[in-house]
Amino acid sequence: MTKSRRLIILGVVILILIMMILFSVDETEQVIITRMGKYMRAIREPGLYTKLPLIETVHRFEDRILEYDAMAREIITADKKNLVVDNYARWKIVDPLKFYQTVAHEVGAQARLDDVVYSELREELGKHTLTEIISTHREAIMHTVAERCAEKALDYGIEIIDVRIKRADLAREVEKSVYDRMSAERNRIAKRYRSEGEEEAVKIRASTDKEKVIILADAYRKAERIKGEGDAEAIKIYAKAFERDPEFYGFLRTLEAYQRSLSEGTTVVLPSDSEFFRYLAPEVGAKK
Repeated sequence: MTKSRRLIILGVVILILIMMILFSVDETEQVIITRMGKYMRAIREPGLYTKLPLIETVHRFEDRILEYDAMAREIITADKKNLVVDNYARWKIVDPLKFYQTVAHEVGAQARLDDVVYSELREELGKHTLTEIISTHREAIMHTVAERCAEKALDYGIEIIDVRIKRADLAREVEKSVYDRMSAERNRIAKRYRSEGEEEAVKIRASTDKEKVIILADAYRKAERIKGEGDAEAIKIYAKAFERDPEFYGFLRTLEAYQRSLSEGTTVVLPSDSEFFRYLAPEVGAKK
């Protein structure tokens, strides 16, 4: 074997040894070193590190925030509603040694989180009604669940940052009954509103009719007063005219009576010497 070939082989061996001794840790990772299965140390800072080849093993874990997304499951609320809840949680590995000793890897961690989060969520939601879960107490409920889950997750070297409900729906078999009940409730409210509206309409119509009668009565009273004043004024005018020339006044009034009673096509049977025809006497005599 030539010298150059030996140097190449030696260089390859040295390179392999260096690769077995050196390893890097980036900013998204945290590492623990075990020697023949026994924990030796943890590395949390990024950089280049050494280990004993063959007998020491590097175990890498995420140092970023991870997400646990559970399958939707049924939970019974305090008012006996079957609620299908789809939840998720954000978590982080804070103790890599405890994490490695209890769950070993992220798949095992997801399984443990599934048990912890679902059990706490089911227990807490079971204390509240559907309305409280969906609207009024949702934030407080999730805060309580997150605190309890975080306390239990520390046993696995995990920090629970947040627990949230993505979706909460009624089970299919109870959706129709709930919808029918909601529809009946809305119809009842609508009938009450219509009844109150009709009652208010009757009051308004009654008040309007009363005002109408009052206005008409007042208008009639004013009209009769004005009419009476007009008649009185007319009588005064007639009286003054009569005082000036009684004969002419009588003649004028008689002509007005002729105009009102002797219209075209009217037949009046009266003696020719009737007082009514005294101004028509010459014409009557001529006709004879």
